[in-house]
Amino acid sequence: MKSLLFLSACGLVLTGLSACGPMTRPAARVALDCPNDQGELKLTNTSADKKTCLYATRDGDQVSLRLIAVSAGYQAALTPIEQELQGEVAAPADAKAADAKAADAGAKVTTGQASATATSQAAKAAQEAEADAKGAVTKTRKDADDDGKIEIGGSSDHGDHAHIDLPGIHINADNDKANVSVGGINVDAGENGATVRMSRDVRLRGEAFSSRRDGFRATYILARDDLKDGWKSVGYEAAGPKTGPITVAVFKAHEGRHRDVSEDVKRLVRRNGGV
Repeated sequence: MKSLLFLSACGLVLTGLSACGPMTRPAARVALDCPNDQGELKLTNTSADKKTCLYATRDGDQVSLRLIAVSAGYQAALTPIEQELQGEVAAPADAKAADAKAADAGAKVTTGQASATATSQAAKAAQEAEADAKGAVTKTRKDADDDGKIEIGGSSDHGDHAHIDLPGIHINADNDKANVSVGGINVDAGENGATVRMSRDVRLRGEAFSSRRDGFRATYILARDDLKDGWKSVGYEAAGPKTGPITVAVFKAHEGRHRDVSEDVKRLVRRNGGV
């Protein structure tokens, strides 16, 4: 935390903020910076152009760190990666065979566990949005009838349900399905698992005092029972300047210590994304 004296000095020179902290905008990356070790992750391969680095853990989790150009917006650049990850969902026949094999081995993972995995991976991002969410609830509770809708109930005939529609907070839950949207985070849980999306604008490194947010951070997670090759969650962490190039870490994980690995992935992405 900056000292009060430091902040006061900066406040006196609003037109010369470069004297109070680093304001040099990071240069656009042309190659990745891939350390040999990042926590649990060990570097296994680097492409000749240094735009792809592969990592793995002792437990078999895999991470592909990529530097991707942007031409039509960073969202468009991320779309093919989401499609690639969605291809990791097994076809219905393959999923049934995998379930049968897992049941015989006594190792079938329940939907609740898959959903919990995805939600826990989004927990840190949710904490960052918690203050804003609480503020929105406090503000709107007094006049929810005018500005929003809250409905929570259940019956033996129709099951449990909860529907909350307030500024910045949207929750729809019916029996074993739920959709939660708060502070730029969306969790969509169903009978096969959960999908988590998070996206937010951020300042680039060296622009702590800028009023503009020219960078972004994004998370995409699929945590399902029916992923191929025994994976329990796949997804990506992405960050960088909106104009690119952007850094994307595509991960495939088993159960176990993935929370630690997730933090390592985020460090790799921030190191290269300049956010």
